[in-house]
Amino acid sequence: MEKEGTKMRKIKLGSVGLEVSAQGLGCMGMSANFYGLPKPEPEMIKVIHHAIISGVTLLDTADIYGPNTNEILIGKALKGGMRERVVLATKFGVVLASDDKRAEGNREVHGDPAYVRAACEASLKRLDVDCIDLYYQHRIDTRVPIEITIRELKKLIEEGKIKHIGLSEASASTIRRAHAVHPITAVELE
Repeated sequence: MEKEGTKMRKIKLGSVGLEVSAQGLGCMGMSANFYGLPKPEPEMIKVIHHAIISGVTLLDTADIYGPNTNEILIGKALKGGMRERVVLATKFGVVLASDDKRAEGNREVHGDPAYVRAACEASLKRLDVDCIDLYYQHRIDTRVPIEITIRELKKLIEEGKIKHIGLSEASASTIRRAHAVHPITAVELE
């Protein structure tokens, strides 16, 4: 086992004070789909463990990464007491398009309540956790008012399935409307 690293500076996200390390670990490149072939799982688990031991407390993934296999990898890496040491962030809402469009690499965006709930349940299962610390809407579904999506996420908080809500690639107006329903802890922009 590696020696514990130096303490990493912490920052607070949002108005409710979710505390994370100033540097997080984005895990997208550890699985196939976006950056070629998947990396060897044992090596990626070592990378994740090294980051945690070095003081990184924020791990970031999404259901589309792999797709799905990245969350499974993270779940495996968080066994043996590692889960308690991190803030786990994952995202929902981007899915591969139907078979006829998939070959073109097209994606669809979903934010309706039934999808939000089903995606959360699936992520909890793949990650093998009871609760997701920070749950992002990966892209905004313009067919569904953001207030409806956030209300469903708020229900998931009330049920103890997620702790905080994040948005990715959202306009200032969308962020304000979402925040009026429930505090938004983090906003991710590429």
